[in-house]
Amino acid sequence: MRGSDTSKKDIERTAKAIRDGDRVALARAITLVESAKPGDQVDAAALLDRLLPYTGKSIRVGISGVPGAGKSTLIDQLGLNLVAEDHKVAVLAVDPTSSRSGGSILGDKTRMGRLAADPRAYIRPSPAGDSLGGVTKTTRETIALAEAAGHDVVLVETVGVGQSETAVANMVDVFVVVAIPGAGDELQGIKRGLLELADIIAVNKADSDQVVRADRAAMEYRTALHILSAGHENWDPQVLTLSARDNKGLDALWAKVKERHAALAASGALDERRSGQAALWMREIFEQRLLAAFKGGKRAARHFQELEDKVRAGEMTAAAAAHELARLAGIKDAD
Repeated sequence: MRGSDTSKKDIERTAKAIRDGDRVALARAITLVESAKPGDQVDAAALLDRLLPYTGKSIRVGISGVPGAGKSTLIDQLGLNLVAEDHKVAVLAVDPTSSRSGGSILGDKTRMGRLAADPRAYIRPSPAGDSLGGVTKTTRETIALAEAAGHDVVLVETVGVGQSETAVANMVDVFVVVAIPGAGDELQGIKRGLLELADIIAVNKADSDQVVRADRAAMEYRTALHILSAGHENWDPQVLTLSARDNKGLDALWAKVKERHAALAASGALDERRSGQAALWMREIFEQRLLAAFKGGKRAARHFQELEDKVRAGEMTAAAAAHELARLAGIKDAD
């Protein structure tokens, strides 16, 4: 594909290749939706529109947690278990991006080496960039492409570096928080909001001499959830202990994921949730495009850096600078 020069035939050919399971076509399509070039964005939108009827048929699972919780090990083993049961698994792993260099390690295929080698699995590491929420700006588009390629399980691993990671809950069906035992405070500083959004808390590394501590941590999480009154309609958050390293407890984890997904589908809440997520997706894309168009305008470009420099120098407040930028863009204050 060649950005804005891509013809309708090229898009149709690419869409068919993706539906046929062509991994190279899928990788190129994800690169296309990640591109910031205007021409590529037009082509990506056309491709996604063509594939829309083939999306939405997977179980979407978000996996978050503190650094060192073993998320990659858990996904690697869980993915192997699932492909052994004839599932086709896609893993969308988001790596943190350096705020200084802009670089990203993108080492998920190394950490999930066994799963990466399985042809029934597809792992796509992507840099988080400046996107908050522990996911990339195009994670939703990538989910749709993976589903169109026939993946019936999509696992989204968030960066887990202290950013606000609750955004992933707005694009998946089931949200799993991975915790570890024996990290001093058993709640490990996990934010209240994250616990309140969790469908399942999986206490990992319940192996060797850590079993008792894992059980204690699980008990404390259950107590915390009770105190917070966390929960969802027709579902009480589940707390499990497991060992991804020893492949123990992962069957129980997947059973709970399926149970939660089935309950959502049976009640009609799954369709309602996905409809809401699609509307939120539309608003986010519009806001991104609006900001890009604003910053790309000649008048704004001329003043944007000047105002930012004044804010940095303490010569102007952030609110006053934002107000001036809005005025330059012709945005009037609400009455």
